[in-house]
Amino acid sequence: MIDAIFDKIEKGVRLTFEDGLALYQCKELPILSYMANHVREKKKPDNTVTYIIDRNINYTNVCVDKCSFCAFYRPVGSNEGYVLSYEEIDQKIEELIALEGIQILMQGGLNPKLKITYYEDLFRHLKSKFPQIWLHCLSAPEIDYIAKVSELSVEETLLRLKAAGLDSIPGAGAEILVDRVRTEVSRGKCDSERWLALHRIAHKVGLSTTATMMYGHVETLEERIEHIIKIRDLQDESLKNYGRGFTAFIPWNFQPDNVPLGQNPNIRVTTTVEYLQTLAISRVMLDNIDNFQVSWVTQGKDVAQVGLNYGANDFGSLMIEENVVSQNGTTFNVTIKDIEKMISDAGYTAKRRNNRYQVIN
Repeated sequence: MIDAIFDKIEKGVRLTFEDGLALYQCKELPILSYMANHVREKKKPDNTVTYIIDRNINYTNVCVDKCSFCAFYRPVGSNEGYVLSYEEIDQKIEELIALEGIQILMQGGLNPKLKITYYEDLFRHLKSKFPQIWLHCLSAPEIDYIAKVSELSVEETLLRLKAAGLDSIPGAGAEILVDRVRTEVSRGKCDSERWLALHRIAHKVGLSTTATMMYGHVETLEERIEHIIKIRDLQDESLKNYGRGFTAFIPWNFQPDNVPLGQNPNIRVTTTVEYLQTLAISRVMLDNIDNFQVSWVTQGKDVAQVGLNYGANDFGSLMIEENVVSQNGTTFNVTIKDIEKMISDAGYTAKRRNNRYQVIN
């Protein structure tokens, strides 16, 4: 079976659902590494691994959706809830610029007090004061909720956000794009079809996006593959119809500490082997997405470095600030020198990039 799958990969034949499941049964990591790197080298033959200098800014932690995997949010009315002021956000961006950063990844919660005008005013302010900074902001569930509380369509919401300065959309909030799973772990968020539809509309109105997968909780292996194929199908559609789509795919595993979902006795801790499997399988299944990112934030530096040999061509972000995963008890830190050394030690050439995955130095 594995030989037949590799024959498909060499011939450029798209892998099936059954092929994906078979790859999860393969325990020979060198085989998966070889397959994934074979695909990677076809798309990225120059031996470059990229990274970006950006900063996470969590503008609010107030959220009406009580995701069972999240330790970051605070319910409406909590004394610990906040919305950052312009001055606080400006200071964070000034610190980013001092470190040669070029992008902010701004996400928060589903805050019922923040309607479309809040985001329009904020984005216009940021573009006026920091025109060089790329605004990679707001997950699909956030945008869907903004549209709901503002009594707007998703398309009108996206058009207004884009006009105010939104440059691209991160892939957060996908978790697993199967409603059985979403109902159990994030009942209040948009369903899988709504998540996909929002990204489809974003591509239509001229916004590129990324895609993610948070695995290792209540989903089955079949549901992981279903998630991957749904992303692949939408990418086909968006590239054909709009000439743009997902710029990258980033899988990471559920972090079980300090959250209700982590108390579920049926959840087992995922392993490094499973992460490398998932990264490699994603690369060979998602034949229409060019860039794959390792997740040093959840895996740590050493595993992320190994991931470069399982199909990944991007080390992600310096991530000057991270507040969400760290609330679950997982904290790793890196410097620019760390990133460049790890890439170099793995046998690749480190290059900084922008959001479009264009090398900038």
